[in-house]
Amino acid sequence: MAEIICVIGNKGGTGKTTLSHMLCQGLGLLNQRSVCVLTDLGREPLDPEGRRYLTADARSRDALAKVVDKIRGLNKWMGVIDGGANRSEMDRHLYGLAHLVLLPFRDSHEDIRTVMQDLETFPRALAIPTQWPTNPWAREAADKLVESQLGQYRNRILEPVFAISSSKLLLQKRIPDSLPSPLANACRRVASPVLDILRIDHEEVDIDAEDTMEHAVPAHAHPQADSEQVIGTTH
Repeated sequence: MAEIICVIGNKGGTGKTTLSHMLCQGLGLLNQRSVCVLTDLGREPLDPEGRRYLTADARSRDALAKVVDKIRGLNKWMGVIDGGANRSEMDRHLYGLAHLVLLPFRDSHEDIRTVMQDLETFPRALAIPTQWPTNPWAREAADKLVESQLGQYRNRILEPVFAISSSKLLLQKRIPDSLPSPLANACRRVASPVLDILRIDHEEVDIDAEDTMEHAVPAHAHPQADSEQVIGTTH
């Protein structure tokens, strides 16, 4: 049976879509099969060609039900549902479907106020700092802000996903034939703790070492199941 992960949250601009695609790419790099599910009416489906995961278009309630049912029937697959923003009813619906719920937030007072409300609303959810500053002084300030405002939830906050400019490549309609090694490593850093939380065995990878495979093999050359055969409603 597949695992369902939902990336939700009431506030827009927190990086839900970027996180969803980084997570799926990282899962693929760790030899896990996954589907990134689009539900945001304001976005267009992305081409699965060359990705380490499949994509599914579930922008209607009926399509979402069909996609989730299809994923659940796939052995050892993972469905990552990008929940979009400002849709409280949809968030509650996705929360009820998921084995794991992630609430991304950025280093602003508004983000932290919103994620605090979401943590109260969704008691099984985990918060994850996203697009986190890499500058030492900025990171120290961001970490202090989290500790002062979200200290009571520290056991429900995952390690931050640091800002990396190349992550935008995953949001292109069609990704380049090869992706930078720092992006591959960042995606692994996102996926590895998620697999640990779900108690799914995965290979241990030295994510600080250069990903020579990514340089040696173009992304389009990696084996990939046919998306239409697996999910049926993709793009």
